[in-house]
Amino acid sequence: MEVKEMNEILSKNRVEDVSWLCSLSESELDMLISLKLLVLQRAKVIGHQELANKFDLKTLRALGFILMEHLKEKVKDLSLFPGSAEPLAFVAGCNLLKCDNDDILTVEELKTCLHIDSKSCLCINQHHNKGQEHQTYEPISQ
Repeated sequence: MEVKEMNEILSKNRVEDVSWLCSLSESELDMLISLKLLVLQRAKVIGHQELANKFDLKTLRALGFILMEHLKEKVKDLSLFPGSAEPLAFVAGCNLLKCDNDDILTVEELKTCLHIDSKSCLCINQHHNKGQEHQTYEPISQ
């Protein structure tokens, strides 16, 4: 990715939102991508594509948070049944629910995150999170 493209991504979005995006797992990103595609499709069908353009990263983050909070409440109801504590642990570890800004990456770390792996067109972010190294992936729009 060129420096110009990186700067454009960072200038159109808050650093907190881009940092949050880089912390998501592949399945969490898949969910957000599916939501974005659904919005694009619905906006096209109803003839208001300009609405899809307003559906930015900040909006997507808020919607992901709301959906996961709703799921968390539903899973909490399931925890009343024996042997169902596992789903609650799954939801608790979800990065879509992160709303604190404790693990914000610096602009330099974000630029590293936005580096494209030419074989897979994925952004690979390797950073340490409380002593554990992990990778997250960000699909790059074509």
